[in-house]
Amino acid sequence: MTTLLKLFVWLLRIVVFVGLFGLAIKNSGPMELRFFLEQSWTAPISLVILTVFAIGVAVGLTAALGVFLRPDRTASREPR
Repeated sequence: MTTLLKLFVWLLRIVVFVGLFGLAIKNSGPMELRFFLEQSWTAPISLVILTVFAIGVAVGLTAALGVFLRPDRTASREPR
């Protein structure tokens, strides 16, 4: 069962990679992001999508950091 699950995870990774790669190739035109105070930034759309994706991953990992760093309390409940 675990090998089937590992195969499924790798197939999912390949599909996501190919999908994002195809999206980046098809959307290589310039995009202008306008900020406050008349500031703007011109970049390829694929770079903007990649940046937003990376920011989302960073926010998600930061939100889950408390769960990963929480001490295991089950060991302290067991009698010695």
